[in-house]
Amino acid sequence: MLRHNRLSLSSSLMWITVIGITYFTIIAVFSCPVFTSEVKILCWTGVGQLSPLNCAFELFDSTFFNDTEMLEIVEGEKEFNTPIIRANRELVASVNGGLSDPSCLVFNSGWGKEQAQNVTRRFCYPSLPGIHKPRSEEDIAYLSILELGELIKTKQITSLELTEIFLKRLKRYNHAHVAVVTYTEELAYKQAKEADNMLARGVYLVPHYRTTWGSKSFKNQVLNIEAWVYKRLKSAGAVLVAKLVSGSLAYDDIWFGGRTRNPWNIEEFSTGSSAGPAACTSAGMVPFAIESETAGLLQILYLQCALWSDCIAANIWHHWGVMSISESLDKLGPFCRSAIDCAIILDAIRGKDPDDLSSRDIPFDDPFSVDITKLTVGYLEDAEMEVVHVLAAKGVKMIPFRLNYTVESVQGILNFTMDVDMLAHFDEWQRSGQDEVYEAQEQWPTELRRARIIPAVDYVQAQRARGKLIREVRESFTVDAFIGNVTDWERVCLGNLVGIPVIVVPTGFKNISQPHPSNSRRRTTITTGIYAPPEKDHILWLSNQSPITISSVLLSMILDQMIHKPFSYQDDSTSRLTRKI
Repeated sequence: MLRHNRLSLSSSLMWITVIGITYFTIIAVFSCPVFTSEVKILCWTGVGQLSPLNCAFELFDSTFFNDTEMLEIVEGEKEFNTPIIRANRELVASVNGGLSDPSCLVFNSGWGKEQAQNVTRRFCYPSLPGIHKPRSEEDIAYLSILELGELIKTKQITSLELTEIFLKRLKRYNHAHVAVVTYTEELAYKQAKEADNMLARGVYLVPHYRTTWGSKSFKNQVLNIEAWVYKRLKSAGAVLVAKLVSGSLAYDDIWFGGRTRNPWNIEEFSTGSSAGPAACTSAGMVPFAIESETAGLLQILYLQCALWSDCIAANIWHHWGVMSISESLDKLGPFCRSAIDCAIILDAIRGKDPDDLSSRDIPFDDPFSVDITKLTVGYLEDAEMEVVHVLAAKGVKMIPFRLNYTVESVQGILNFTMDVDMLAHFDEWQRSGQDEVYEAQEQWPTELRRARIIPAVDYVQAQRARGKLIREVRESFTVDAFIGNVTDWERVCLGNLVGIPVIVVPTGFKNISQPHPSNSRRRTTITTGIYAPPEKDHILWLSNQSPITISSVLLSMILDQMIHKPFSYQDDSTSRLTRKI
């Protein structure tokens, strides 16, 4: 039995009464072995018996928390859970009968794994005649996917040669970026040789390489399964050169090996759960990478690392074989250095996954055939006006726009959905106390302990409120697309809950604040978000009109300075490098 010597019994009773968890107290009466009609809810004053919080948590079969953790959960309940619960009840639960605001959780009654009848047509890529192989490997590394494909097609370079180039770059620059978990060198060369010989693709599991999820708890985990997205890429001729860093359990850039850094400014951390793929793609260590998105940290990654990335609705891409946080929020997408590259990778990985009932085979129009002069695009108050002017100059009809909705608890709905779903997937991890060795205690451990006491009824009310939000946004979305600040957190949460496709586009650079006097070339990225209704892909071609191109020359100079001028740092959020560049 847990000890309660840190808990004041009288104050605990007052606390539980104040925050309104009366159902905890009432049922705790029947859980206490010394309950009598005389003492009623003060049963815990019996000598050596359970404290009130012990009684409450016993109700949830959650007595594995210690006293300090239980008090933290109660604090979190008061500060976070209760306001969200009350807001959702007022929004969708004030009228009985359930005749309005149905939950957005929909059961799929199909038992089979049949493929869609109509196979989605592939995109028609623009041709690139006259492409010649650059002399330097540095220049080759920064070619687009389309250009690399043309070099392979015209036999100017082999897949094996490209694999060797990118493996060398990964090994050369990783000590600065802390972005690689495992080099899949043997597998990469094997796949490259197969691609060069144009042999039929076989099924090759990856049993010898770790899938760590960035966490101490799983750092030695080996899964003998293939993610569906990996199968799709492999069947298209892609070669797996490395397994890159995910922040611990996909929360942020902190993982068991350290923190991943931003190639454009090594004093900054990459930020976001797909920190490794972002840093490696931006630095030309790989031509593209696959990222996952649940609640918006990717938008920060794009901002930090100057990348294009395409996150469409959750049902378009397949989650099988990928660590899940929330099935209705999880999405996969490409990190690339151009909009065209995003379209190419999207084309390769989209489609119905037979093992993922939530995925769908959705017909897409070819983004390369979109006539942008026929589009009406709105711009929000916080939009980058340079982007507005560029699109208008290219014939796009640009109008002021505002997205209207009445739901006020957008961020709370997302937190409830994500945290409860995540806890369902990592229930044993918490129950067995593995959360106590998690890399950052203020992240998942705190959130998931709080999620443990979210009532099922109020989780469902949150989904009903989410359904109301979806309907209101759908009615308000009267343009073909809109542009705005991609890091606005309310908009990030809304986009994930509603399923609004967004492509994040770097639109410029600015110098870092307080640069070192020795002519630092480090930069901070300026980005914008282009949003479209679900199942619309014209944002891909709109984003190709970006006013800037990433300078591989500039980034190469920054990377080389990091290689030739060693640095040191302390692994904490406030540290600064001792070597300036």
